[in-house]
Amino acid sequence: MSETEAERLQRALVRIRRLMALLAALGAAAALLCKGVAWGAGFLAGALAAMINFRWLEQVAGGLDPGRGARRLRWAVLFGLRYVLLGAAGYVIVKVFGFSGLAILAGLLVAAAAVLAELIYELVYAGT
Repeated sequence: MSETEAERLQRALVRIRRLMALLAALGAAAALLCKGVAWGAGFLAGALAAMINFRWLEQVAGGLDPGRGARRLRWAVLFGLRYVLLGAAGYVIVKVFGFSGLAILAGLLVAAAAVLAELIYELVYAGT
């Protein structure tokens, strides 16, 4: 990957992270206003889980460098356990704190929405 491609990728990742934070804040505020505290907190919890999962995926992708043998194994194990960890966290959030499960699921879509928005941005501004 050339330096220009690496810089472009880094800028895209920064935009995606910022979009996720913006969508999390706006979605939590909208859920809070429309459905109440349980929905607002649930959306925010799901969005935070999506942001953590996105960060883990970034780290796993960065660890695919052939020169990182021991670190690669550690990230592979964490990658495999991420759904167990996120599922356990979701269970605790719903059962213990009483947040809305549907709001958590909606919050989990924040990362996908941010990536789609970045995709559209890249398509529109690809020539500039």
